[in-house]
Amino acid sequence: MIELKQVSRSFMVGDQQVAALCGIDLHIDAGDYVSIMGPSGSGKSTLLNLLGLLDRPSSGTYKLDGGDVTALDDAQQARVRSRKIGFVFQSFHLVPRLTAAMNIELPLILAGMPPAERKARVMALLENYGLVDRADHRPDQLSGGQRQRVAIARATSMHPAVLLADEPTGNLDQTTGKEVINLLEQLVERHVALIMVTHDPLIGGRAKRQLHMVDGQIISGERS
Repeated sequence: MIELKQVSRSFMVGDQQVAALCGIDLHIDAGDYVSIMGPSGSGKSTLLNLLGLLDRPSSGTYKLDGGDVTALDDAQQARVRSRKIGFVFQSFHLVPRLTAAMNIELPLILAGMPPAERKARVMALLENYGLVDRADHRPDQLSGGQRQRVAIARATSMHPAVLLADEPTGNLDQTTGKEVINLLEQLVERHVALIMVTHDPLIGGRAKRQLHMVDGQIISGERS
């Protein structure tokens, strides 16, 4: 499903070139559960951004479902991203003025889904994530756990093949964090590839594969 070959990414900081990723080789299958761990500045978020087509490698190739997505233009990448990749962030990234239901519906509107089909899918997601009684609430009227459930529902509304989670429990208490991880792990059972960046070794250790990064390189890829 995902194949990176010799992927590197560098940035100019002032007059110096800084290597964020250095020759990454990575293969992830459908339904894989992968955690990415390492110290700050090790390249975890840069790798996640590349996998999510939010950034491009300076060199190397990225194949998704057998197609080279590094060769696509911005509009083509955006179409692939909207249909195949979901995102869950530490800070939720919900639209403040929209209700929970409208936040979940947003990707479906952008994809051009007919209204009746949109409404049915949103209602199913609200039911699946226990949010029916919060459908008309804005993010500032929701708890942290409820906001993250809305974010997960939105991320999965287009039935993506890949879900990228960047510190999904970082703003949650321990109990709520475990509930969110359990929800994400249920997606793996439905053959969604879950790739999660985390600083928490207990959460990272739950993944089937744990990638450890240092200085822009994957130094180990343990499997549990």
